[in-house]
Amino acid sequence: MSMRGSDSFSVTGPSEPIVAMLGADTVLPCRVYPAMNVENMEIRWFRNQFSEAVFVYQNGMEQVGEQLVDFKGRAELVKDYITEGRVAVRIHSLRVSDNGMYKCFFKKGTDFEEAVLELKVIGIGSGPRVFLVGPEDGGIRLKCTGKGWFPQPEVQWEDVKGKKIPSVSEDETQDDDGLFQIEASLIVRDSSTTQMSCSMKNPFFGQEQAETIFIPESFFPRPSPWKAAFAVTLVILGISAGAIVYLAWKERRGNKKLSKVEEEKEEESKSKGKTGHQTWWGCVTLYIYWRKEQFKAAAFTLDPKTAHPNLVLSENKQHISLKNNVSQNGDASTHEDQAVSEAIFSVLGDKSFTQGDTERQYWEVEVNTRTEAGSTTRCALGICSETVKREGWFVESPDKNFWVLVHEEGKVVFPNSQKNSPSLRQQPRRIGVFLDWEVGNLSFYNMADGSHIYSFTGVTFCGTLFPYFSLRGTGASLTICSTSDHPENCPDSSPKTSLTHLSSSVPQEANSLL
Repeated sequence: MSMRGSDSFSVTGPSEPIVAMLGADTVLPCRVYPAMNVENMEIRWFRNQFSEAVFVYQNGMEQVGEQLVDFKGRAELVKDYITEGRVAVRIHSLRVSDNGMYKCFFKKGTDFEEAVLELKVIGIGSGPRVFLVGPEDGGIRLKCTGKGWFPQPEVQWEDVKGKKIPSVSEDETQDDDGLFQIEASLIVRDSSTTQMSCSMKNPFFGQEQAETIFIPESFFPRPSPWKAAFAVTLVILGISAGAIVYLAWKERRGNKKLSKVEEEKEEESKSKGKTGHQTWWGCVTLYIYWRKEQFKAAAFTLDPKTAHPNLVLSENKQHISLKNNVSQNGDASTHEDQAVSEAIFSVLGDKSFTQGDTERQYWEVEVNTRTEAGSTTRCALGICSETVKREGWFVESPDKNFWVLVHEEGKVVFPNSQKNSPSLRQQPRRIGVFLDWEVGNLSFYNMADGSHIYSFTGVTFCGTLFPYFSLRGTGASLTICSTSDHPENCPDSSPKTSLTHLSSSVPQEANSLL
């Protein structure tokens, strides 16, 4: 755009905004028409005011006296074609504050011209990162965060079918460098929604980043038959109480003096009313208990009777490691074929799960795969059927009734699954195992950041299942953790996600009844 102040020449700049990345270099070019040598002209780039100089060229050299402090050492003149009337200022290490309007000014004697330029600085930040917060308002709350963006990005949620869903809330802040930090929330109430993605897009550049989270069906609040029973019971009790009160009122009006028999009847009516009141309170208590927790902590220890001889169990039966004389290939005292066949050493928990267990169960395990010289460590944890083969050579795979997560050589893998070595933000040290027998779901979560690792879904469990643990390689160990706020069994861990996030507080509906 050109602003005229002379009839002898004109100045033009780019007609479209100049888009450049944060931290990169860019040039703001201008040229004069007709083409002429501008070495002896005064040339200036400035912001809103003439005195806000970005770069000043006069008398054939740079003039730093008028230059803004923010541009000292960051702006230079590009004058390769100055004799043809084409020059530019190069700005190094772009900042958020560099975003906006500029003017280039050319003066020859008393004649001058200027043109307007626009610079759009963009920052593609980190993220998004999607987290499962926990149950809320009949669904699951998800949180999507990102930082280091400029300008403020556009946030969009999308389900597995491509349907776009608006956030229920969005909060944004700017740090000292002017970069945006975004936090958007969504509540998913449809239990058939197994995946949800969150994307952030720069509105000018169009560059987009997205992340998808898997939502196990078992994490959704489950309908309870007690809720319907509670509602029916409450109605019946209300009708009964109303009838009793009405009859007592009518009887008192018809008789000024009660006989002894009538007094006994009145006393009986009061007793019935009291019984009905106690029953009503019992139903409210039951309703609150129904909403209290989504998962139940499975309390168990390791069963020594099921442990391989090469495993060492702690005194409290919550920690396992390998004997010092066991190499990565087996027992040093056995033959080579025996060593290969006994490469995996396993143990079961002393708690069993059967088809009649309707409660969702969870437990947490601390994983240590410290590798010693010449040793390859491997840990596995999950569940298995009581009928599996654990002696000699065996494979821990779903078709053999093992549903396990394997931590091996710094990677997480799932035997015979389609998702080996999933992409994780950090290697899990403390892993949560969530079992929902009724829906056939076993999920693994990183309890340090609440991120989902993997889920076995649609599994038809049968028979009896047990918690399963196995080790291979010197230095590997597993610890069953306490799920209390101050874990005693896992002192090295500092989990940021507790199972209180998976619990529901007393509902407002129950409070209103009280």
